[in-house]
Amino acid sequence: MNIQVKSFTELNTSELYNLLQLRSEVFVVEQDCVYQDIDFKDQKALHVLGYKNDVLIAYTRIFKPGDYFKNSSIGRVVVKDSERKFNFGHQIMIASINAIKNNFKEDKITISAQKYLKKFYESHGFYQVDDEYLEDGIPHIRMDKD
Repeated sequence: MNIQVKSFTELNTSELYNLLQLRSEVFVVEQDCVYQDIDFKDQKALHVLGYKNDVLIAYTRIFKPGDYFKNSSIGRVVVKDSERKFNFGHQIMIASINAIKNNFKEDKITISAQKYLKKFYESHGFYQVDDEYLEDGIPHIRMDKD
């Protein structure tokens, strides 16, 4: 997988369209969740884009401390359904953690994780810090990484 990290202003219109399409495909359609994906936070984020054969198949957005949580954070972690069996989720998380270290010089990361992915995030050093809560009708947990 080819990884690129770009600020909002560095994204061209095709890249922006493709990342919004992938997020909508998974978070709105696949998960059957009506929510406001375009939340005016993309402008503050760095966008971690994962490509396979020039097709966007994995994505996250990362934030410096204070822009989303007190710590740096990773959000909108998504992998195209047909590509999940190839461990691209792990690759995009490693790339996102490294992008936080390289761009923000931070090690502490907070995420709002869908509860069913707890073990996935634990495999990357995250641990649960709060009780379960509903976010957009889906059970979530707050997790940190030191």
